[in-house]
Amino acid sequence: MSRILHIGKFFPPFAGGIENFLADLMPAQIEQGDSVAALVHDHQPRFARFFTSIKAEIWNQQTIYRVPSYGRLLYAPVSPQFPFWLNRVLQEFQPQILHLHLPNTSAFFALWLSRAKHIPWVIHWHADVVSAVNQKLSMAYHAYRPFEQQLLAKAHTIIATSPPYLSTSVALQAWQNKCHLIPLGIASARLPEATPEAQHWAEQQWNEGNEKSVQNKKSPLSPLCQSGERQKTRILSVGRLTYYKGHEILIRAMAHVENAQVFIVGQGELRQSLAALITDLKLESKVKLLGYCSDAELTALFATCDCFCLPSLERTEAFGVVLLEAMRYGKPIIASAIEGSGVPWVIQEAGILVPPQNITILANTLQKIGNNLKWRISLGEKGHQRFQQIFDLKNVADQLS
Repeated sequence: MSRILHIGKFFPPFAGGIENFLADLMPAQIEQGDSVAALVHDHQPRFARFFTSIKAEIWNQQTIYRVPSYGRLLYAPVSPQFPFWLNRVLQEFQPQILHLHLPNTSAFFALWLSRAKHIPWVIHWHADVVSAVNQKLSMAYHAYRPFEQQLLAKAHTIIATSPPYLSTSVALQAWQNKCHLIPLGIASARLPEATPEAQHWAEQQWNEGNEKSVQNKKSPLSPLCQSGERQKTRILSVGRLTYYKGHEILIRAMAHVENAQVFIVGQGELRQSLAALITDLKLESKVKLLGYCSDAELTALFATCDCFCLPSLERTEAFGVVLLEAMRYGKPIIASAIEGSGVPWVIQEAGILVPPQNITILANTLQKIGNNLKWRISLGEKGHQRFQQIFDLKNVADQLS
């Protein structure tokens, strides 16, 4: 049994795959008998917290220290107080293992704190920093890399999350002898069956899209619609509205997909530009940006959709934790075949891979999967089986112990 301090970027209610993974992992470790805490950044920039005393909060029975932060610079939290909080938490919590979740510039402070240097480090390698899409990020990596390599040199163990990512990560090439392959996972209990209330809400959202489509066509409801059966394929996409997620590609593809609608769940800096694109392409009846959704609402959307789409552009999408959620609910997946990413390895026979940024092939694939119910069911069943065998959090926690 160990005392483990996780150091991460953010933590729920901030919505993100790594954040959800950490929130699932900590209770599993506690159940195994470990004492666990997490030091993360406050995802809300609140200058009023500048003089906040260092203390923990209890979030769903988990001990979380949220360090004040004041915005982000190239996706990295700006948090000058982080080293002081880290030093104090190390003193008070006295961890036996420091579990660093990278990328995270604040983790570099562990290199200079004597208390941190005397504790074994486990580095969870969630993604490389280099980007073929975001040139500013790639340029900044030149300054980031020396500290990243120092962390890797100091680490006792490095955890990579998929075979393709480990084999193609330039940053990890010198440290292969320290690397262990353990996939990410999610806790099934966090994703229960949708409540009747939430499912009713989700049905209303989908049906509203159907009604708008009919009104725009200025045609009466068909007998099939009047009987209560739905005709439009329901496509769900979940992810932060940011540069590598490829939501623009999905929206443009929807202009060529008949009898379908897509809901995009998430917040981010590209919301306005994506909304403008939807308007320019006159896709208001087919594409809807839902923004933030509660856990209950998101569960209901997974339960009521026909398929899930992850149109990401590059290896920054290193694993795709949200794919596991789709597999948990037995939903077929259409995802980008990102070279060197873990995404193709994660879904395998649970979905269909398409070339990144290829609007035509994505549109054709969405159309085909929408027209073939048996195919959707078969893919969904295979995904659910793969989830249970590999990605259930209990299996993952056992490998980390």
